[in-house]
Amino acid sequence: MAALATEGGLPRPAQNRPRRRRTRGGRGRGQKGQARAASQAAAPAAASVHAPAALEVPPPTAEAIMHPPPPATPRPPKGAVILAIGLPGSGKSSWFKRNNITPLSSDMLRKVLFDDAQEQRFQDLVFSNLRSMLKARLIARRPLNYVDATNLTPHERASWVKLAKDYGYEVQAVYFDVPLEVCLERNRRRQRFVDEDVMRRMASKLKPPTFEEGFSKVTVVRVKKKDDQAAS
Repeated sequence: MAALATEGGLPRPAQNRPRRRRTRGGRGRGQKGQARAASQAAAPAAASVHAPAALEVPPPTAEAIMHPPPPATPRPPKGAVILAIGLPGSGKSSWFKRNNITPLSSDMLRKVLFDDAQEQRFQDLVFSNLRSMLKARLIARRPLNYVDATNLTPHERASWVKLAKDYGYEVQAVYFDVPLEVCLERNRRRQRFVDEDVMRRMASKLKPPTFEEGFSKVTVVRVKKKDDQAAS
């Protein structure tokens, strides 16, 4: 190793200067090389990351199981609305008298309102008042409520059925199944005479009651033999 001369002429040993270690990427590329190395080191770690497994829902506890409420027990009806169904002269009024029943009657209401049981010009007024009277009885919770009218068709009976059920009452029918000729013969002997043409038109409209209309019971009243003989 060569010696260096000093000011005094004495030789001075040469100093070994440490060499700077250059990175693989060369001068000025150390930071980029470090970033590349860091990304390469992180790549295997990223590849090893897996999607989280689906969480298993534990079975519900006894307290968490919901059951539908038990079906409500239907309430018993408060009573019954009984509709008489039949032509004039079929025996409706006589049947009520025999059974000691005072019904809500359309003829009675015509007599009260217009002094004439045969008045036919104000049918809507008659039956709106008759329904109001029945409604008052249902509000008062009267158990048995009879309606004496012809009630010929399901359409005419539907309003009575709806009113009764709206107040929690069942609806029954008493159907007077009497031939037209018998009704005409009786009609001729009545004070409240109905014109024969009107009777025949009413007979063509008459429809027997059915359970599909909402009736819980249908009672059929037929003509007796002596009435057949009287009509012959």
